Amino acid sequence: MSRNYKFHNPKGLYFVSFAVVGWLDVFTRNEYKDLLLESLEFCQNNKGMEIHSWCIMTNHVHLIFRSTEEQKPELLLGDFKRFTSRSIIKAIQENPKESRKKFLLDYFKKEADKSSNTTSFQFWRHDNKPIELWSNEVIQQKIDYIHNNPVEEGIVFRPEDYKYSSAPDYAGEKGLLNNIYVFQYFKL
Repeated sequence: MSRNYKFHNPKGLYFVSFAVVGWLDVFTRNEYKDLLLESLEFCQNNKGMEIHSWCIMTNHVHLIFRSTEEQKPELLLGDFKRFTSRSIIKAIQENPKESRKKFLLDYFKKEADKSSNTTSFQFWRHDNKPIELWSNEVIQQKIDYIHNNPVEEGIVFRPEDYKYSSAPDYAGEKGLLNNIYVFQYFKL
């Protein structure tokens, strides 16, 4: 794996993307997206996750964050992924309205069987592709990419209309997550 895809600076600001195994569209249901939001909020309030931008798509998540505590960013993200994996699997198992329950659980089980470090279900892909953001231009580029993802997918016409992202915060509105560090970039 490339050197660019590792967390080298524990105090760095990182752009990460991570997807559901098989790129399955799990987050078509708001209750599963809400579980991710609760976990992000927990990480903000209890684990020192400073979030600058985020977006939950149907099968993947984009995030710009830094760890403000002593915990390494890869461990912080790993904790988040482990916890959300368990909570979303449990929600799928217990959801009487989930018409895809057997298919999803069978798929997650099959993926776990391929992995030596997962015992029952594999929900997230193992790769995160962290990119340390080193300049204001690159930070703004990644924020724009994140916020335009729902527009590119045809979900909304304007980024700020997609509520499962930080785009409303950047448009001067109140988003779903508190304490978003809105990046201000001024070109000279």
